[in-house]
Amino acid sequence: MFSFSVPLGKLVRGLSRLRGGGSAFPGLVVEKIDPGFMERTLASLPHGVAVVSGTNGKTTTTKMVVELLESQGLKVFTNRSGSNFTRGVAASLLGDVDWRGKLDADVAVLELDEAHAVHFVNKVSPRFSLLLNVLRDQLDRFGEIDKTARLLEHIAMKTTDTVVLNREDPRVARIAGSVQGLGSVHHAAVRYFGLDESLRSTFPNDDEMRTATGTASPGTTPAGELPAAPDADVVLRRVGARDADFEFDGETVTTPMKLRGVYNIFNAAAALSLARAILGTGAVDTPKLVKALGEVAPAFGRGESLTVDGQPLELVLVKNPSGFRLGLKSFPAGGYATMIAINDNYADGRDMSWLWDVEFESLREDGVEVLTGVRAYDMALRLQYDEVPFGAVETDITAALRKFIDGSRGKPKRIFCTYTAMLAIRRELAKITIVEVVS
Repeated sequence: MFSFSVPLGKLVRGLSRLRGGGSAFPGLVVEKIDPGFMERTLASLPHGVAVVSGTNGKTTTTKMVVELLESQGLKVFTNRSGSNFTRGVAASLLGDVDWRGKLDADVAVLELDEAHAVHFVNKVSPRFSLLLNVLRDQLDRFGEIDKTARLLEHIAMKTTDTVVLNREDPRVARIAGSVQGLGSVHHAAVRYFGLDESLRSTFPNDDEMRTATGTASPGTTPAGELPAAPDADVVLRRVGARDADFEFDGETVTTPMKLRGVYNIFNAAAALSLARAILGTGAVDTPKLVKALGEVAPAFGRGESLTVDGQPLELVLVKNPSGFRLGLKSFPAGGYATMIAINDNYADGRDMSWLWDVEFESLREDGVEVLTGVRAYDMALRLQYDEVPFGAVETDITAALRKFIDGSRGKPKRIFCTYTAMLAIRRELAKITIVEVVS
């Protein structure tokens, strides 16, 4: 049935792009004039909808799942803009449907913010869901970490086919009890992704970072107890400098990895498990699947490497203590000029007290060249307590980036940045180098 909402939405999208407007605005317009647009469009997909959510790693993991499925010949719709709110999905749909509202795809793989995913699944029941982790992030917005766990639990309870859970995160793993319990409507299947025992200390869950015992706080979720060490569909066995070992179907495969950062490699195990669930027991070309995994490049700002003055410049997104700790561990400071950019805008989370839960000693030897962002002076104070030397403190990101580049010519560079700082830095870098455009 033809609807005028699609042509109107496409027109708004085109005008918004010309004016440099936000990518989600056309989605807001189409939601207002045609509330059933998203549900109606996604209902036609043969493999249904897969939702990826959690505190850390959604963007890169979604990118991996998309490329894995495409390696098997599936046409995949995804919200590539990185707008992980419901209206962002609607806006992305407007870019992919034809003028009659038809979407040429086999499956949708959608990255969704934890809170907005709840609104999405109330409208569109996902066939598959992947729940990555629960960490302290934007607590000024979510209130408490256990509330975030309950949001993910709601996503799982709305999933109709398969829920993929992080075996190593107790708050996520306990969701299995709710999915398979008496209160579950659909009784979706549960599978896990996990770590080799030798790697578990590298990925402490939130309780292990906060307490000596590593036990979960009482009342985490009403999901019951987690069985001891459930079998995982995909296990990350080893992380090398440029490759990794994954075990599934009783075999261990080694693949080179373009992705950098141990957290990205762990999320590759998650992506493999979700892709395998979507593909089912049919004819899966496993060598091609593994080859595709090894060729995935970092998502924008997530270990993304650009070239400035003939030298690499890496952008590393940091937004909570676990992410910053793993970033420092994954990207050694030696030989690199370092800048840190910390904002406290709404998308970053207003509360920056989490910086005190990160150890910065690894930066002590080479120091930090420039500190910038709204909370640059807070970052300076934090580094002083860890006896990390630093140079300029400049709250204006444009001026700071210019100073950083001019002062570190001839050296590879790395910038640790919060989300809105990363967007500002990418806009400035686009003026002097090639930066992937995110539409």
